[in-house]
Amino acid sequence: MTSKEHVVTVELGIPAQRLPRHIAIIMDGNGRWAQARGLPRLAGHRAGAEVVRKIITECSRLGIGCLTLYSFSLDNWKRPAEEVQGLMWLYAQYLASERQTLMDNNVRLVHLGRTEDLPQDVVQELRQSLEVSKNNTGMTLCLALNYSGRDEIIRASRRLAQQISAGKITVEQITAQSFSNQLDTAGLPDPDLLIRTANERRISDFLLWQISYAEIFVTDSYWPDFSPEVLHMALKDFASRKRRFGGLNHSDA
Repeated sequence: MTSKEHVVTVELGIPAQRLPRHIAIIMDGNGRWAQARGLPRLAGHRAGAEVVRKIITECSRLGIGCLTLYSFSLDNWKRPAEEVQGLMWLYAQYLASERQTLMDNNVRLVHLGRTEDLPQDVVQELRQSLEVSKNNTGMTLCLALNYSGRDEIIRASRRLAQQISAGKITVEQITAQSFSNQLDTAGLPDPDLLIRTANERRISDFLLWQISYAEIFVTDSYWPDFSPEVLHMALKDFASRKRRFGGLNHSDA
């Protein structure tokens, strides 16, 4: 038993093999958290960024293979310009300041989404973090920044269409796996557990292809109140579920 497996077994009381390989989180409620305290919405985003560090560190400590965080969607550009500008400033600052956290925890960063339309300073900091962490062998952290599940599927479809047009593949050669290989998450396992905060019960255009069999855990906690303890609750809940993937367990027969 590895040290991480020991930690999971002792601290959480569940077998390490019952942990999800890939956790995806829709981080919701930053603005409402701030407004409830009479603070500007950007203060909620700052508080949320602090939680990101804690959850990355905890998932790495527990031996989670992959963590995907839904940070900014294509639809979020519809928010007030002042809030979007503040968010972009925070992204640039966060990517720079948390680079050492990635390295200290042996975490490899992957970007999901488009870099188009992102401010140049955000793109520069993102690319630097991707580059310095690319050889890390621990947990993979996927940052869904300027991301849309529908857009990802469209981009993957276009790449396959281009391959057909170039005569590299035939229509008959398109499979679920070949399609997955064109997604931003190519090479990564699909999420086993999808967590959404702030008691919201929508998918919100997040990993639409990949979460087809993910278990869903919803918490009342706003993202700035999300903690390793709430994460542990989600993991224990996940470990208690019977996953059938469209079939039956022996106990159901």
